[in-house]
Amino acid sequence: MLNTETPSTRHPDLDSYATPALLDAFIDDQAAAVAAVKAAAPQLAAAVDAALPRIRAGGRLLYAGAGTSGRLGVLDSVELYPTFSWPRERAVAVIAGGAGAMFVAVEGAEDDRARGAADLAALRPGPDDVALLLAASGATPYVLGAIEAARAAGALTIGFANNPGAPVTAQADIGITLDTGPEVISGSTRLKAGTSQKIALNTFSSALMVKLHKVYGNLMVDLKATNAKLVRRALALTVRASGASEADAQAALAQCDHHVKTALVMLKRGVGAAEARALLDAADGSVSKALAA
Repeated sequence: MLNTETPSTRHPDLDSYATPALLDAFIDDQAAAVAAVKAAAPQLAAAVDAALPRIRAGGRLLYAGAGTSGRLGVLDSVELYPTFSWPRERAVAVIAGGAGAMFVAVEGAEDDRARGAADLAALRPGPDDVALLLAASGATPYVLGAIEAARAAGALTIGFANNPGAPVTAQADIGITLDTGPEVISGSTRLKAGTSQKIALNTFSSALMVKLHKVYGNLMVDLKATNAKLVRRALALTVRASGASEADAQAALAQCDHHVKTALVMLKRGVGAAEARALLDAADGSVSKALAA
């Protein structure tokens, strides 16, 4: 029996717990998710380093999964745009059962290997693309079909699973095993298995974005200011990173569509928006290099 399907020996009387003890059981068990990702750090580092040249060459991040894993892939792909201004067309996710499966479980969709291959192939993957294949069990047919299509196209494949020796990690170019063990509720991998996948995806994609100069120091300077909250955040980041007054920061941001990286170079180099953009382009988007040029 798979570890993720094995009944936990820690809480055999879970249904009799008082509320505080019940909550403690769930919360304490989540610590295993962090430990599992930490143990997989070398493989995650290898994945980032292997993905970086492909993404720099214009490749995309392609996510494929079913159920909780599929939804986590969609979540990671969607959040890259507002957080890092990453083009939507360069972070694309497919999920068993189609887009509607984000909101309503589509039973049986994960068992369709051919559909997984077809959905991934429909994205027209190429050698510069990076496919992230997600399956808690590591043996989901939909995901195994997707990995076949990605490998056939020459894409870099990175498999995530919560069971050691799983097919999805064995068949991937880089396998990342998040060994979270049995769940508090037997087989419910929306619990710590899902948490570990969320952490692993956050870690992978965020590290990749840092390497792509989407961050200055530890500041989120390439965000897309798409709402009032993010406009305020852009201003606060610009003031903090530049040392300029709020009025000067606001004026700079108004001239560059609230792009923090451009505003920083404008303020710290004393140049206009067009020259600041040119300096950033010449520095491959790195604020540090643009300021040092």
